[in-house]
Amino acid sequence: MAVALVVAAGRGERLGSDGPKALVTLGGRSLMDWSVAALRAVPAIDRIVVALPASHLDAAPDGCLAVAGGAERSHSVRAALAAAGEADVVLVHDAARPLLTPALAARCIAALDEDGGWDAAVAAAPVTDTIKRAGAGLAVEATLDRSTLWAVQTPQVFRRAALERALAHSDAELAAATDDAMLVERDGGRVRIVEASGENLKITTPRDLELAALILQRRA
Repeated sequence: MAVALVVAAGRGERLGSDGPKALVTLGGRSLMDWSVAALRAVPAIDRIVVALPASHLDAAPDGCLAVAGGAERSHSVRAALAAAGEADVVLVHDAARPLLTPALAARCIAALDEDGGWDAAVAAAPVTDTIKRAGAGLAVEATLDRSTLWAVQTPQVFRRAALERALAHSDAELAAATDDAMLVERDGGRVRIVEASGENLKITTPRDLELAALILQRRA
């Protein structure tokens, strides 16, 4: 069985919110509630821990354990993991991705044991845009081969031991990491991609929120 850690401690300034981003409403429910509902529908998950700002712990959905998140994303994951119990498989998901489906979460968990086993399995969508690397003065230095590029999302699923090793790095190293799989990679861990849809988008701006609302309407 697996434990799910929901990272919900982020701020919502770019959404125009004066509170936590995870509590912004989409289709009559908070972003966090959409994420938790999807995870509850995954049979392999038997516990959910939510990392929230210390001032909003009472906003955690019923049945979820609430912990105070940290200043940076990985700090929140570390706090949630410390409260997660004994599960050997740990799923980490950003509450700001409310369009998560139970099927995607289940595929990420299952992928951990495929092909001899992995330290982590991460949801990601193939990059469809042409990507250029630019240097000083915005001068283009190279055009990258997009066939090898993936836009990483959550959920990300880990062997508990691998995630604990990754989160044992200094606070400064954790703050510099853009996702938890990056820390596992630095430690030499084996990480695999689980192909996901671009619909599993991250809510950052009001435009993202509008697009998410349209996707929910279509799903309904």
